Amino acid sequence: MYMKDRLLLVAAFLCAVFSLYAQDKNDGIDLADPFILLDGDTYYAYGTMGSRGIEVFTSDDLRTWKHAGLALDKNDSYADRWFWAPEVYHIGDRYIMYYSADEHVCAAESDSPLGPFRQKVLAPMLESKSIDNSLFIDSDGKPYMYFCFLDGGNKVWVTELEDDLVTVRPGTMTFCIEKSQPWETESVNEGSFVIKHAGRYYLTYSGNDFRNPSYGIGFATSDSPVGPWTKYEGNPILCKPQTKTYGPLEGVGHHALFRDKEGRLRVAFHAHRKPGLVQPRQMYISRVIFTDDAAPVMKISSDDIIKARLAD
Repeated sequence: MYMKDRLLLVAAFLCAVFSLYAQDKNDGIDLADPFILLDGDTYYAYGTMGSRGIEVFTSDDLRTWKHAGLALDKNDSYADRWFWAPEVYHIGDRYIMYYSADEHVCAAESDSPLGPFRQKVLAPMLESKSIDNSLFIDSDGKPYMYFCFLDGGNKVWVTELEDDLVTVRPGTMTFCIEKSQPWETESVNEGSFVIKHAGRYYLTYSGNDFRNPSYGIGFATSDSPVGPWTKYEGNPILCKPQTKTYGPLEGVGHHALFRDKEGRLRVAFHAHRKPGLVQPRQMYISRVIFTDDAAPVMKISSDDIIKARLAD
């Protein structure tokens, strides 16, 4: 092959690569089980992505994001596979990441939201198989960890934590919810997240297998952080939404709630790449509102859904 032909071939290859890169950028961020932390004036997004560990993205406006690298390297975790569903909280002078590795719940710490996060003790928080651990600190300062216990199906449990926020308090594990409503066609309740509103506790969760187009979000309420929980009769509150901008979305779920810079309640969740194609799942963001009823109903807006994209 002549040098000119080789150069043309290389140029064509590079154009194809750049074209694919540009298409991927415009198509969204391949981040499942997303969690967003607002720290200072910057949003940090963490999620399930690849096998290296936990990746992190940053944004100023929730719409465009920059990849900021590896927040947790698998070499700093007790396990070396299946890094799922991270959540990061700024507590005092440290950042704590709760995440799943090899179907066990873990916690790692860092002095920066970008990491590196490391486990002080290379062991899971619970010996039993469990995933999707999430922190909730009540108004009285008592910390709780909600998680999905893999026990003949995915079921949500809660346990109290010690003051260090990474040690489970013995004898405090309590069952919360499991499959119980007609829309939940599979034995999966997972990805729980708890907030307190108007004196009541709202436990949001995802129902059905994540590969199911009808994977969706529901909620339950209680007068106590440990239940008993009553599921909302109108569940799911987000499932196969029809959006004006992005068309129909399938497999919406594994979400986390957060406050934006204006103090508005938001939700980050993932959806299938497109109808009929599950992977790689992508990150979306929307508004969360409550009705003015005596028993407020939580709603997720289908009209305010934003698809996260990579910045130029």
